[in-house]
Amino acid sequence: MTWTGFRSAVATAALAFASIAHAQDTERMDQIVQQLVDAKQFMGSVLVARGDQVVFNEAYGSANLEWDVANTPTTKYRIGSITKQFTAVSIQLLEERGKLKLNDPVKKHFAEAPAAWDGVTLEHLLSHTSGIPSFTSFPEYPKLKYFPTPVTEIIGLFKDKPLEFAPGEKWAYSNSGYLLLGYVIEKASGMSYAEFAKANIFTPPAMADSGYDSNASVIARRAAGYTRSGESLTNADFVHMSVPHAA
Repeated sequence: MTWTGFRSAVATAALAFASIAHAQDTERMDQIVQQLVDAKQFMGSVLVARGDQVVFNEAYGSANLEWDVANTPTTKYRIGSITKQFTAVSIQLLEERGKLKLNDPVKKHFAEAPAAWDGVTLEHLLSHTSGIPSFTSFPEYPKLKYFPTPVTEIIGLFKDKPLEFAPGEKWAYSNSGYLLLGYVIEKASGMSYAEFAKANIFTPPAMADSGYDSNASVIARRAAGYTRSGESLTNADFVHMSVPHAA
């Protein structure tokens, strides 16, 4: 065997081994997800990549139970509070552009901020350490969520509530904090939150299948949402997108 032939044989063997390992990996990935599917804890799509190579791309369960439409790898999903990562990136982009600083007090960007917020910074909002109570825990939220509501009106619900703790003292998940960040993004950029995210996060890398949700728009391949109650599934509650906003 020539040296070139030897190298070719080694490369072929390496590829064959990689193929076997890949098959074992994907089989194990499928087993892990299938356990959740069988336990009725998951319906959706799963993608795993190593570097720029997609090694696993599968879908499970239904995009619409009433029409018996299965999920596919191209199904679009509402991501709920995972929206917060895009809000955080938007704030960081605006900081890079000199529009704000993470240690800015909230009152610098929201003139109506009460005295209790004097020590609250944008970083406190980002890290859920502001002490501002989460409006989604208020008794009026279940009725509020159905109707289009300006962000300033929602801020008014918690603006005069006492802080749950001094800023930076503790951690408590707060949708109010991210609603405020959405307001700051809009004021600093001169764009709506949805417009800013599209122009600065989704469009540059050509994320054509990602965007801000809309109650009115017809969005191709959008899955319906469901809530589990015991062994049964019900349609998820309607939430007008103006209410969660950037949260």
